[in-house]
Amino acid sequence: MEQRELTIHGRRLKYRIGGKGPLVLLIHGMAGSASTWKQVMPALSERFTVLAPDLLGHGDSDKTKGDYSLGAMASTLRDLIVALGYERATVVGQSYGGGIAMQFVYQYPERCERLVLVDAGGLGTEVNPVLRWLTMPGAEAVLLVGCAPPVRRIVETIGRVAFRKKLENATVIPELWRSYSSLGDVEGRRAFLRTLRAVIDPRGQSVNAHEKLHLAAGIPTLIIWGEDDGIIPVEHAHAAHATIQGSWLEIIEGVGHYPHCEAPERFVDSLTEFIESTRPARIKVSQKRILSTPPPPVAAESN
Repeated sequence: MEQRELTIHGRRLKYRIGGKGPLVLLIHGMAGSASTWKQVMPALSERFTVLAPDLLGHGDSDKTKGDYSLGAMASTLRDLIVALGYERATVVGQSYGGGIAMQFVYQYPERCERLVLVDAGGLGTEVNPVLRWLTMPGAEAVLLVGCAPPVRRIVETIGRVAFRKKLENATVIPELWRSYSSLGDVEGRRAFLRTLRAVIDPRGQSVNAHEKLHLAAGIPTLIIWGEDDGIIPVEHAHAAHATIQGSWLEIIEGVGHYPHCEAPERFVDSLTEFIESTRPARIKVSQKRILSTPPPPVAAESN
């Protein structure tokens, strides 16, 4: 996967791209980066063109003060796709990235061939209490202490000693460590808190896509969820599946919030089967709709 950068409206955006075929856009979660997809990008790039950006405020992209709402993130991804010369993509979003993916479909349905939600945010109020607590005043000061280099070294040492055997097979630990380490600089912390507070408040998730989910009925949709997700409960997956007409549902046992890290082969197989078994949506701009009834579903191609 080749790493490149592009300046969009004066802000530098890093992204990784590789492969050939239909475009698959991979949107990472909060405090993450394109690196979260590294275990699945090589296999996916054998059949598809894979595009994985570092969202603004994340990874190696700019972390300047600005709009970190879901709508602003979706607009930036639309601009990235257009700038690279692509018309449409299968849009895959994990956690916070799932909320962006749903917003992308709502704002730009004509550019979405399929929607894939991976342990996605924005489908209910329930979320891990730690994230709710971090939206409260004073959280930045706590993060300043908790993510300082000496503290990170202590946490790393204790973790290696206390969980040595578990760490040998815990593929998700590096992802959690990257997220934690990304908060070590002041710009990263501030961008994280702006992003967090755009979608979560002390009561839970403050953005809910359910009233618009019926609009996804015209777009093939796959929902992948870890059964043991401790960040966003698996019940959100079942509720979304019941709401989105014709959606596919894949619940992976023994997996938490990061199916693409914890079960990469299963993730690739599920995503590949879904893409190759469904016909891409073709929604015209004139059909960007505020409807009281859902549009007809897109028929899947027979295997």
